[in-house]
Amino acid sequence: MRLNKFISESGLCSRREADELIDAGRVLLNGEVAEKGAKWLEGMIVLVDDQEIKLKVTPKNKRRHVYIALYKPVGITCTTDETVKGNIVDFVDHKERIFPIGRLDKDSEGLILMTSNGDIVNQILRSENNHEKEYLVGVTQAVTDQFLRAMARGVRIRDELTKPCKVYKLAKFGFRIILTQGLNRQIRLMSEALGYKVNQLRRIRVVNVKLGTLKPGAWRNLTDKELAGLLPNFKDW
Repeated sequence: MRLNKFISESGLCSRREADELIDAGRVLLNGEVAEKGAKWLEGMIVLVDDQEIKLKVTPKNKRRHVYIALYKPVGITCTTDETVKGNIVDFVDHKERIFPIGRLDKDSEGLILMTSNGDIVNQILRSENNHEKEYLVGVTQAVTDQFLRAMARGVRIRDELTKPCKVYKLAKFGFRIILTQGLNRQIRLMSEALGYKVNQLRRIRVVNVKLGTLKPGAWRNLTDKELAGLLPNFKDW
């Protein structure tokens, strides 16, 4: 397998971060400084910063990686940069090195998925525009039928028209929205473009994974059924 995948599979870091280690000359493959694109073969010794790393030994019928659903509270930042105060990695403090799948902005709360599998992060993000994500939103003025229709048709933000979506009124100052698009701060910008200010935003579902009864700051492992719903053709969990 490729060396960056070997490093990622060891649980040390993501594949992208492995490439950065290789570029920095911090990886030795059989005693030689490794080059980007190098391949690892059975029996080869890999050192990162002079420490040998090995593939995890996984028992049969056990997952090789961690997959969790977290209720991200307001104030936590979805970044793996541990120099950022309140970063999501330090917040969860999992024994494995895990990464957020996608993002949820600092001022928002709710469901975010995390994993130790750098490969699946990329696969899910590539298909993000086909995945439903559901949110409950509070705004500072009364929700009108006109507002709901405009949101559902699509709103121009940052010189781009958002994709049609499903929007339902929940209360005088609240609505539920289902997106199949993942633009940064999309719901807030859509609302602002129509003269509304969001004061609360909670994600409650990603595809078939629901926030359910999780409390802010709590997390749980994803079930086999939930994983199958995220990537039906993926088998190497």
